[in-house]
Amino acid sequence: MMVRHDWTMAEAQHFYDLPLPDLMYRAQTAHREHFDPTVVETASLLSIKTGGCPEDCGYCSQSAHHKTGVKATRLMEVEEVLTAARRAAASGAQRFCMGAAWRSPKERDMDKLCAMVRGVTELGLETCMTLGMLTPDQVVRLKAAGLDFYNHNIDTSPEYYATITTTRTMEDRLETIGHVRKGGIRVCSGGILGMGEEATDRIAMLVTLATLPAHPDSVPVNLWNEIANTPVQSRAKPVDPFALVRTVALARLLMPASVVRLSAGRTGMSDELQVLCFLAGANSIFIGDVLLTTENPAAWKDQDMMARLGMRFAPAKGSVQTIEPAVPSRRTA
Repeated sequence: MMVRHDWTMAEAQHFYDLPLPDLMYRAQTAHREHFDPTVVETASLLSIKTGGCPEDCGYCSQSAHHKTGVKATRLMEVEEVLTAARRAAASGAQRFCMGAAWRSPKERDMDKLCAMVRGVTELGLETCMTLGMLTPDQVVRLKAAGLDFYNHNIDTSPEYYATITTTRTMEDRLETIGHVRKGGIRVCSGGILGMGEEATDRIAMLVTLATLPAHPDSVPVNLWNEIANTPVQSRAKPVDPFALVRTVALARLLMPASVVRLSAGRTGMSDELQVLCFLAGANSIFIGDVLLTTENPAAWKDQDMMARLGMRFAPAKGSVQTIEPAVPSRRTA
């Protein structure tokens, strides 16, 4: 499938509304044109600075505006981060992502952040950071340190964005994405489902990403995890499993050469639902027990599922390893 940047809402809506067998066939066909459908990328995520964020994102446990019980911490020391990165590498992670609960990083922290990037790179892992909004100069410094990816989700549609966050705008998000891309760092950007938005908002979010001058290299699809005392809690709606599959398939069709990652929310998904998402074009997951402040499936569960599917995880250096069944298997016949 040709990579396009001129998608319309009408075209995206047409894909989304197709009978599911037709949508899945189109998505799987596009997926196979750009990727090995038996290979799944892996990433590990560490909160290097938790809580106390001045942004008021209505879904987030780390906002200082919400009483969620998450305590604010200082930025971790470099060696602490590298210790966690070594554990991630030993568990089979391909990419190591570092997230800080900031509106944007302060200049006094840049040296430490760059040292983290260099140290993780030396371990043979791809590096990713999510630090909030960046200036062009900060992008230059992170690129010089060797940062491979920068995550900056747009969260939802432009129309629904102000309902979720008031301390920044969609234009702010897109500006940072532009700085990152111009600075030569690969972009990771996606959104969150289940915050009270409509299906048209999910479609519009993907169209926004798919009409950028360059598609994000990685597109995370998150399910909102219920967090008490956040504004989203009062309007959140469960996401129909087939709506999730349709969203993943649409991401694959609109951005056929991008990696589509099943991110937060996998603890609430059955193996069967995750497989449907893989068939719809998802080809990346987070591994490890925790994603920032929320739970993630245990490593043995992912290993067991992949072994049962006959699928493979892709290590950082581009080779492919076959995952052996968990021993002993924790699943009954």
